[in-house]
Amino acid sequence: MEPGENEVWTLAEQREGKLKPISYELLAWGRSLADKLNVPLASLVIGNGISQDALESLIHGGADRVYSIQHPLLTHFICESYARVLQHLIQEHHPAVLLGGATTTGRTLLPYVAIKVHTGLTADCTGLDIEPGTGNLLQTRPAIGGNILATIKTPNHRPQMATIRPRSKQPLCPDPSRAGVIESIIVQEEWLDNRVQFLGRDPLGEEGDGLEGSDIVVSGGKGLRKGENFSLIRGLAQELRAAVGASREAVDRGWISYPHQVGLSGKTIAPKLYIAIGISGSIQHLAGIKSSEQIAAVNLDPNAPIFQVADFGIVGDLFQVVPRIRDRIRKYRLEKQKEDPAYGCT
Repeated sequence: MEPGENEVWTLAEQREGKLKPISYELLAWGRSLADKLNVPLASLVIGNGISQDALESLIHGGADRVYSIQHPLLTHFICESYARVLQHLIQEHHPAVLLGGATTTGRTLLPYVAIKVHTGLTADCTGLDIEPGTGNLLQTRPAIGGNILATIKTPNHRPQMATIRPRSKQPLCPDPSRAGVIESIIVQEEWLDNRVQFLGRDPLGEEGDGLEGSDIVVSGGKGLRKGENFSLIRGLAQELRAAVGASREAVDRGWISYPHQVGLSGKTIAPKLYIAIGISGSIQHLAGIKSSEQIAAVNLDPNAPIFQVADFGIVGDLFQVVPRIRDRIRKYRLEKQKEDPAYGCT
């Protein structure tokens, strides 16, 4: 078998030469699929200035092979050029599966590539498996507003392509003893689309970017009654050094911007602690937080679905409960600082 043929491929993502967490999450998905298919797992890195240590970290994270495609004109994500690179590699190596993140990059690039190589794509998957006997990729994603889960197959075309929601699987524990191959691909000039130039990045669109990487997330929902009351959520988040999230209901009402939305129609997150305040807990919202290590909830309704998944719950008026929680946190911090003046310093 030629290198690349029938392999499972995952698309690593980078910014300014630094690999993003989704790169390692995809390796965890890909490792399981490759083992079931009994084929190698490869990670593709497109960019510039990615260090040898970073490439080796993909081997340690589960890859058997890393394709490194680096060029100064690939420093920044430009869909047309990245797509030409992927199209060439797919046509040359014939992988069985190609996975990307359901991120801005993945959602832009992979549909474009799927059209170019005449195959299918299942977007925003929350589950992947291999069908026994056929080797087909079983691609599971929410459908009909998240009320059902659909399983999709691509039986007649290759590669089978899917984008996976970030934070839907924990990365594998790095294994420095793993051995693998790092193959540098020489970029051909015809792969680069000179019609498009990178001029800059607007940070406005990155609001809420810290949500997916935060250890603690405090979210507010319909129970806040109006947008001004999100100050309660922001205040508690500040005390806890946490990110601010929101339910779809709160976003739809214009109380907070979309980048803060948690759930199937927003961001899928897996913090160490998720605090849901005034959020009843729709199926879509619960699916977006199911990987959290601990879930705490404050809601006036004792039958709210959020309590079915919460590790800790308070049935009560959030306008009374949240200020008391903040007071307890402040008192605890002050007591700790009396014992150790350096407590809480960053």
